[in-house]
Amino acid sequence: MIALRPAVPADRPLLERWDREPHVVAGVPGDRWDWETELARRSPWQEMLIAELDGRPIGFVQIIDPGREETHYWGDVPENLRAIDIWIGEPDALAKGHGTKMMHLALARCFADPTVTAVLLDPLASNVRAHRFYRRLGFELVERRRFADSDCFVFRLDRRAYRPTE
Repeated sequence: MIALRPAVPADRPLLERWDREPHVVAGVPGDRWDWETELARRSPWQEMLIAELDGRPIGFVQIIDPGREETHYWGDVPENLRAIDIWIGEPDALAKGHGTKMMHLALARCFADPTVTAVLLDPLASNVRAHRFYRRLGFELVERRRFADSDCFVFRLDRRAYRPTE
């Protein structure tokens, strides 16, 4: 069973190891997190979560309010949105359906807030597998956009298109 729990400072070595995994680097090249800082602070606009499979950490999920996020990565966006970053860190947990379950849990968290109108994602434009994955979940391509040095596609899932799972 997949469950999400808050990431804590003790997760730092695990997250740093996942950051070096080739499949993680390929999905977010040049994207380096300062885990010591990120895990120590608590922000009202961000949730950092560890995905566990039967108690074993396998992945990471970040949910943010892109309108309140302090770096303004998403630019000027309307209120009541959420944005998700997600990856599986453990190589032996890839291609087993865990990412789908992680996304369902993350989306349920987002839409549990009745004011949230939509969820955004920004996979690399070259990440065709991610595009297919997000489309299967109901996300629609909104635009192609550059974020810093990354060529990305922006996907959006509106509340009206969201289909919760059991």
